[in-house]
Amino acid sequence: MTSPHARARLARMKPQQILPRLARKGPERQAIEAGEIDAVIDYASGNVILLPAARRALLAQASAGNVLLAALPDAERWRLHAGLERVALKFGEVLQEIGAPIREVYFPLDCVVSLRTQVEGRHALEVGLVGRDGMLGISLALGASVSSARALVQGAGMALRMNAMRFREAFRECPSLQLELLRYADAKLTLARQAIACNCFHTVEARLARCLLMTADRVRLGELTLTQAFLANVLGVRRATVNQAAGPLQARRLIRYSRGTMRILDRKGLEAVACSCYTGLKRARDVD
Repeated sequence: MTSPHARARLARMKPQQILPRLARKGPERQAIEAGEIDAVIDYASGNVILLPAARRALLAQASAGNVLLAALPDAERWRLHAGLERVALKFGEVLQEIGAPIREVYFPLDCVVSLRTQVEGRHALEVGLVGRDGMLGISLALGASVSSARALVQGAGMALRMNAMRFREAFRECPSLQLELLRYADAKLTLARQAIACNCFHTVEARLARCLLMTADRVRLGELTLTQAFLANVLGVRRATVNQAAGPLQARRLIRYSRGTMRILDRKGLEAVACSCYTGLKRARDVD
């Protein structure tokens, strides 16, 4: 077993690639063949070589952080694991572009991705959020091969990534995955419809509170990286309007906003300010 403090790179390797380096009847080789070792440190290259069992265990633990993957039967989850890799997504990273082929899908664990679109070259408007409740690249499951929105990492964190081709194969072979993704697509459609009505009839302050809560739900953090420009795009208003709406929330000590960082101080109080759409939208795809 490797030390958690080992400063080395993780690498994947099959036992048959390691065994020829070891003495035929040596204790190390016997331990690997018996499945008693999870990983090996290669000091020459600085790599920590994960053996298959250890990699599967790590992915199984990681997939539990994604609501959609956690809902799958064990057999289907194991089938998916062969094509999944754990990746760190950085704030501001663009994962997909409008009209570009979808080359990879992502299952967020503790990050959040903003979906944006543009009309006649104007500033981008947010049309959806993807967090630990679902998957980025749902269009592949619906038969499309190009992205209909720009996918921008709004909250940095970890995700599980899969090649588009392998995802299509897994989707065809996993009935429960098909069902969960179709349910997720239906939930996203419900969210979009409700959001249209919300933007027409509710105050900016109530909509801002809803936006903050929905983002926090997907990252499990009280502190969010949200600039005024971003919030203006989400709400479809001017930056000055966002500032006016955030002022009363700060005055009531529901949030603290400074230099693009928003922290929720009183969640219950913020829920009381949010429009009723928050409860309905949350119910459409529960992420608790």
